[in-house]
Amino acid sequence: MIKVSVLIITYNQHKFIRKAIDSALAQKTTFQIEILVGDDFSNDGTREIIQEYEQKHPGLVIGVLHPRNMGKNGGINFLETLKLARGEYYALMDGDDYWTDPLKLQKQADFLDAHPDYSTVFNNALITYEDGAPSHPLNGPDMKPFYTVDDLIGENEIWFMATSSTMYRNNIKEYPIWFRESSSGDIPRLILKAKLGKIGYIPDVMSVYRKNRAGASFHDNERDELFLRNRIQMYSDINRELDYRYDKVLQRNIARYYRMMLDAKQYESSYFRRARLAIKYLYMGKPDWPKTKDIIRRYILPPSISKLYSTIRLLPHR
Repeated sequence: MIKVSVLIITYNQHKFIRKAIDSALAQKTTFQIEILVGDDFSNDGTREIIQEYEQKHPGLVIGVLHPRNMGKNGGINFLETLKLARGEYYALMDGDDYWTDPLKLQKQADFLDAHPDYSTVFNNALITYEDGAPSHPLNGPDMKPFYTVDDLIGENEIWFMATSSTMYRNNIKEYPIWFRESSSGDIPRLILKAKLGKIGYIPDVMSVYRKNRAGASFHDNERDELFLRNRIQMYSDINRELDYRYDKVLQRNIARYYRMMLDAKQYESSYFRRARLAIKYLYMGKPDWPKTKDIIRRYILPPSISKLYSTIRLLPHR
């Protein structure tokens, strides 16, 4: 019987996918595992590498090769791959990340076995950079032994769990429709899991989160309207999912994305659209007076009036 399903989610990561799969194959466990590699219609040779591993490890490595790109930044790839997972638990990894401790799966499965009221467990991870910047652990020494929904909701985006560090109970049979629409899988998945139980923490560094231009790490463009609107919709859906218990905090979080959208490339030459967004941001975010004044001057006042205002302010200095 399969105890843990390993889910490796990949797209065009031929430079990294071997290390990801090898790190899963190197796991030492007292139970049976399966390795499902979900490929989102790669065209760079990733798919062929997966098929090579299938032939070398029949029944253990299973390629989930989609006939087209499923979209949503790999979110649908994850859901379709998860449907095939037979394990009581599943461990998740992006195709450009990898595990460094051969006992990772054993430690995490033992933890969930010992804590039936926990839905998820994660470990510390090492962040490495493609440009050669120094590597460092994701989490410091001040971490708590477990986390709840309260810890995942804030006025800013909260992130301290690398995808490659997580293991979940395979107990959500059908994810809600709104989850499928989000371009971020980790945030809504963790919220849904935290509703079902605590999220435990193991401080051991057992995985690597690789930041590189070919991976999802650099795809979230904060100057892109489509990305920002997707984030706004995601947090609105989370607000509803949590029965608006965190409404005040989440409204301020959502307001942040309206503020970012003021500088989105799609709004650079559109005064009226940007002015409407600025008003919405001021209403939702309720920033202090200096920030409010700056928003009014830069985005709400017509350009001609703003220019005149700047000229008048400079007169005493001329």
